[in-house]
Amino acid sequence: MGTLLHFGLGNFARAHLLDYTDQAGGWDVVGVSLRSSSVRDGLARQGFEYDLCVQGQGVRRIKVLRDVLVAPEDRAAVFDVMADAEIISATVTEKGYHLDAAGKLNLRDPAIVADLAGQGPATLIGILAFGLAERRKPVTVLSCDNRMENGKTLETAVSDFANAAGLDVNWDAVRFPNAMVDRITPATTDAVRAISGDPMAVPTEAFSEWVIEDNFAGPHPDWQGVQLVDDVAPHEMRKLRMLNGAHSLLAYAGLERGLTYVHEAVRDPVLRPLVSGLMKDAGATLPAALQAQVMDYAEALLRRFENPELAHRLDQIAMDGSQKLPYRFVPTLRETGSQAVIAGVRAWISYCTSETAKGRALNDPCASEIDAAVKQQDPLVPLLRLVGAEDLAPLIRE
Repeated sequence: MGTLLHFGLGNFARAHLLDYTDQAGGWDVVGVSLRSSSVRDGLARQGFEYDLCVQGQGVRRIKVLRDVLVAPEDRAAVFDVMADAEIISATVTEKGYHLDAAGKLNLRDPAIVADLAGQGPATLIGILAFGLAERRKPVTVLSCDNRMENGKTLETAVSDFANAAGLDVNWDAVRFPNAMVDRITPATTDAVRAISGDPMAVPTEAFSEWVIEDNFAGPHPDWQGVQLVDDVAPHEMRKLRMLNGAHSLLAYAGLERGLTYVHEAVRDPVLRPLVSGLMKDAGATLPAALQAQVMDYAEALLRRFENPELAHRLDQIAMDGSQKLPYRFVPTLRETGSQAVIAGVRAWISYCTSETAKGRALNDPCASEIDAAVKQQDPLVPLLRLVGAEDLAPLIRE
């Protein structure tokens, strides 16, 4: 029996990592909420079990959760579990890494500044750094977030924090494998709750993929269907540039056209060819070994996007654009000059401008910077600077 400590119990984690671990058996999961107690409270009322509603397959009861801790309530309890867990994993979304435009830990981020000042820690990065400094036996820290080289990125952020805080971490005993995760998981709706009868139910698609770098410090669950590989990068590129890139294009351009869901946007006669073009251009940037997969993968993605039962909201995908565009849009644009990606970037700029003009606060860690940028006479360059693409302004302006 092993213990896996997981930070970030949103719907994706409950549909992906917890599902795999529940089916593997032999392990317990202790979840950590970094802010709100709402997920803990809801799950505690039903013994930390919940229904996973898999489209086309039915309902599966997930029973792998042993407990859920709320970090602001009891950090000591979190550190106690960290001291013995074989695996520490995380799904905190892109903004939970507190990185700057260059991909380094933003030591001026107010949350990181507060952690360094001894007020907490409250962030994933701060908690990991302090917890690892108290631990000497081997541990695997497994990122399950949508970032290129997510393990390496997380390791660098934690290392930067530890250095700034003067913490002594036994890095030889810690492994940060890269991983690619994929399972479309929308927000839970009242309709899903009504169908399952579970207020904490999670809806998801039948498709699921998980590719992990075979770089563990110790044991791991016998996850069925997981690919353990030497190099995750090609799989990350395929997914982030094709699937996630297409999702972001559909989100911003679809909202601009007054649409609500992915399945509506992908059937739109204007957006459909744009999405196909983006996938083709993104596919052209992939390693030669994956080129033969591009067409079939693109067709499979379109079928997944067309699924109306998922009711995947565009505004859910649109959040945190400043964190997503640097690896969903920018590499493809740099390598191909893709007109479809240019349309996507323009749609993001339009979305930022429109939301700000309507007085709606953007759900983005760079919301204040975006707000300042769109109020300038020429917002293009300052907006592109936020995603590391200011040099591409002439392409976007044409």
